[in-house]
Amino acid sequence: MTDKNFLDGNQAGGPQNPDRRSFLKRASLGSAAFAGSVALVPLLKVAASATATHSQTKSAGLSESDREILIAAEIAEALAVTTYSNIINTAPFFGNLASDDQGYLMAARHEEMSHYLLEQSATGQPSPFTKFYYPENMFFDPQTTLNVLVTLEDAFIAAYLVGVRRFSTPDLRVTAARIMGIESDHRTLARVIGPGISESDGGPIENITGFAGVAESVDPPNNNGYERTLCWDHIAQAVAALTPFADANAAASAGFDTSKSYDFQPFTPVLPNALGAFISFKGC
Repeated sequence: MTDKNFLDGNQAGGPQNPDRRSFLKRASLGSAAFAGSVALVPLLKVAASATATHSQTKSAGLSESDREILIAAEIAEALAVTTYSNIINTAPFFGNLASDDQGYLMAARHEEMSHYLLEQSATGQPSPFTKFYYPENMFFDPQTTLNVLVTLEDAFIAAYLVGVRRFSTPDLRVTAARIMGIESDHRTLARVIGPGISESDGGPIENITGFAGVAESVDPPNNNGYERTLCWDHIAQAVAALTPFADANAAASAGFDTSKSYDFQPFTPVLPNALGAFISFKGC
């Protein structure tokens, strides 16, 4: 069933149907409605073993589960880079943002690309998915764009918390926590942008709907006392939630615009401050 109200503009400050949940919420609870004809979870396992035998995985210091989490993270980071790139390069409202808001989006793009390259260096293979789909009006309607952006950051935070829970070594768990902290920065700063959307672009935006499917006031933008886990404890839940962005059939089932896909275009990132660089898996 097509849900054209997914992440809609919600200008009244609340869902039109209070019983409706976003497709991501349903997917995370195990719904198969948006799985399409291709399931990413089995494909993730295939990708995880495609370039590494069991002995190679062990010699690289990664368990098979570690590799699955890292490849899922690569997919998420490729999606994040694609999202930020297209906000910057195609969204009409981007040019009307304050310079510091533009700077946040540009820095976030580089940070997400750095995360992707780090994870690729660990797995030795690229993301198995490099084309992505979005809801209708993505990049052209600021409300839809910020709703999707915050929804994705919510999902990325929860996915890296799975890594904190499931990675096999302390160094990998700390690395997941370090990346999760940056995704949390991105979520907050995405909410900062809402009130800065110009009137000519339909702003200011005072409520943004994230993964929970509930419109939340942007005042204050840092509205979490603790990061939201989304009750995920296995990486397959994150993969299921992100499936409609990566699979055309699932995208169509979710009511996304499948007339256009957006390519992941890797680049060499430049982090905004050397003090915030990766340095090592030990963090020092």
